[in-house]
Amino acid sequence: MLLLLVVTTFAEAAPNSIDPGKSRKEMAAMTPAEREARVNVIIKRVEEIRAMDKSKLNRTERKELKKELRSLNKEARVHSRGGIYLSVGAILVIILVLILIL
Repeated sequence: MLLLLVVTTFAEAAPNSIDPGKSRKEMAAMTPAEREARVNVIIKRVEEIRAMDKSKLNRTERKELKKELRSLNKEARVHSRGGIYLSVGAILVIILVLILIL
């Protein structure tokens, strides 16, 4: 019983929630032009969803739209990464090392 509970719990977290058709490696291997094109497609789809009249949708359709928006948001985040992010602690360590060196 416990084993079944553990297996079903982790089975739902296992699939790639970004895009079932593409892995992270495939998305990372895209050229900048392909990334830009994919981001434009995502933006257009989000605008279509925002323009929809959601009051006429039933509960399951609204739920599916929410899931789609979440997955599009995650995929857009993956495509927009590219900068260097430093935490405050890392910046302090770098400053202290520079002070000690100079």
